[in-house]
Amino acid sequence: MLMARRNDSNPFEEEEDVNPFANPPSIPPVSNSRLLPLPSKPAGFYNDYGATIDIPLDTLNALKKKEKELKIKAEQLNKRETELKRREEAAVHAGIVIEEKNWPPFFPIIHHDIASEIPIHVQQLQYVAFASLLGLVACLFWNFMAVTAAWIGGEGVKIWFLAIIYFISGVLGAYFLWYRPLYRAMRTESALSYGWFFLFYLLHIAFVVYAAVAPPIIFKGKYLAGILAAVDVIGDHVIVGIFYFIGFGMFCLESLVSIWVLKQVNMYFRGGGQAAEMRREAARSAKRAAI
Repeated sequence: MLMARRNDSNPFEEEEDVNPFANPPSIPPVSNSRLLPLPSKPAGFYNDYGATIDIPLDTLNALKKKEKELKIKAEQLNKRETELKRREEAAVHAGIVIEEKNWPPFFPIIHHDIASEIPIHVQQLQYVAFASLLGLVACLFWNFMAVTAAWIGGEGVKIWFLAIIYFISGVLGAYFLWYRPLYRAMRTESALSYGWFFLFYLLHIAFVVYAAVAPPIIFKGKYLAGILAAVDVIGDHVIVGIFYFIGFGMFCLESLVSIWVLKQVNMYFRGGGQAAEMRREAARSAKRAAI
């Protein structure tokens, strides 16, 4: 009983309603604030909407001069653009094709688009001719490597310079003297371009056959990785000899591919009637020369 008396009131009795807003707790007085009162109007020129800004006369003159120069430059650019369009239209009417460099893709140096510019029935032949060009590049580059190995082995520096000359002149000469004429002939059916191709492609075949044999006729030394040079050098330097034998095999393969390309182009040339057109063109040229 004594413990019950010490406890709170009966828990089963109804609780009294407690109003949370009654007798609000006293709020301690706010101490002196250090904030300064804001000005009633913003300072600076934002408040004065009717104020005028004085711009120096020199600045106005400079702006007008700059504007005039920009107008002159715009007129010049418009004139140049019009002139370029006129030239492009004239080139199209004259049959001149503007070629954009697109090959190789990572560093374009030439224009080459067989799939879009060469007729579909001769695209395979053009691709093989292009492989022949790349094969010549590979042969001359390997020849340079083999001759460099021979030079290191003590064969003399003259053959190394000759290998560099063969590489540069062979690659550029092959592209400009027989591959581009063939590409142009396949694209435009030009009999004259076919004539240029046959002339210089025969020289190309003669060169690769000569390189495969490598006789010491023109220059003495092992400047071409042919069979005779390979047999001569393998007795002294086995590794250099292997390099030369690989070069001999590459030149032989290039010779076979080139002969096949020449045969196929000749068959297409005669079957398409370009031979007769070439003879007529040669007759007209001789007539003009005689007159």
